[in-house]
Amino acid sequence: MESTYSPTTTTKTKTLVIHALFITLTLVATMFINIRLPIMGNGGLIHLGNVPLFIAAFVYGKKTGAIAGAFGMCIFDLLSPWVIWAPFTFIIVGAMGYTAGLIAEKVPGKRVLVYSLAIVAALIIKVVGYYFTEVVLYGNWILPLGSIPGNVMQIVIAGLIVIPLAGRLKKIVERI
Repeated sequence: MESTYSPTTTTKTKTLVIHALFITLTLVATMFINIRLPIMGNGGLIHLGNVPLFIAAFVYGKKTGAIAGAFGMCIFDLLSPWVIWAPFTFIIVGAMGYTAGLIAEKVPGKRVLVYSLAIVAALIIKVVGYYFTEVVLYGNWILPLGSIPGNVMQIVIAGLIVIPLAGRLKKIVERI
């Protein structure tokens, strides 16, 4: 009987498992570690789903970051009262993960500075993306301003958690 093992199969399987793991971690951190902000408009939801998203992007790259963010947070929206947000979340958070991972992969320099730049880029995508999403959903240019502080806080908190960890985690993963 011929063996079905091959390095390509192992790599594809490992990639699939890593994607599934980070989708799940993003979903769980979004779903169970969150606080709804009682401010004007939608107000925003502070959650830690961006932590596994950024770890995925910094440790495994732009594709894994995009997949973890897009699917993990979109599934959260589909399972929550925010179903209408799902397609917007898929695009916005997928772009955040992709961009953060791309910057981490391509920009030379000290990792702390590069990761900080990637977090700032993701923050801009989040704030602008969700601002215009709320304009579309609510038909109002002022009301969405109330969500900006929560979105900023969410990304800043994730950055403070991820930046000190990402370089260490990447070194551990490279040894495996």
